Amino acid sequence: MKLMNKAYLNWSSGKDSALSLYYSRESSEYKVEKLLTTINKDVGRVTMHGVRKELLLRQAESIGLPIQIVELGGDTSMEAYNLKMKEATNILIRENFSHSIFGDIFLEDLKLYREEQLEKIGLIPVFPLWNKNTGNLISEFIDLGFKAIVVCTNSRFLDDSFCGKIIDNQFVKDLPESVDPCGENGEFHTFVFDGPVFKFPVNFEVGEKITRSYKPAKNDDDNCFKDDQKTWDTEFCFCDLIPK
Repeated sequence: MKLMNKAYLNWSSGKDSALSLYYSRESSEYKVEKLLTTINKDVGRVTMHGVRKELLLRQAESIGLPIQIVELGGDTSMEAYNLKMKEATNILIRENFSHSIFGDIFLEDLKLYREEQLEKIGLIPVFPLWNKNTGNLISEFIDLGFKAIVVCTNSRFLDDSFCGKIIDNQFVKDLPESVDPCGENGEFHTFVFDGPVFKFPVNFEVGEKITRSYKPAKNDDDNCFKDDQKTWDTEFCFCDLIPK
């Protein structure tokens, strides 16, 4: 009998990581034994998604996996981020993890960055959703019975009315043609609260919506994701979710 590779999943709290977990559990190659998530320690929320830490922990409880949390400051530079992630992955290597699973779909630069960083320490990256049609993926996500809500929208691509909406067929239909159905270009982020990888729903109440503006971290010239200052996305709308 072939042994399954011991893997951890980079958990964002959103739909792509949930679908990646579903695919990985259906596979005979990987045994996912842990989740890894970064949070903004200044506010106690999931990085980029803005989801409260308490809801993240409830997700992990429902999924039935331990979660390793990497705490980052709100103005963390790329250099500091790489150092923190190296510390986190060193722990995973000592625990005999060999594979790292991501929910990326088609961002080549991001995939290359992950591959280069993990190659340095001997971990093997896995991309279950890579190059799949995003329209098909979001339909599959809905058809499988996953439930998710939009918790963050990028004001450059979507108006605030999309923030706080449930991911369903009507949501996909209402998206502007220029927006990727899975939000793969950063147009929106989600929180998954039910579906085939969960033992029970993660309950919450919808709170207020807040618009926030950000600036690139200082001394971040080595940031491989950094665009020209004039085009860097700075305004986002967040929908707060309150644990029930």
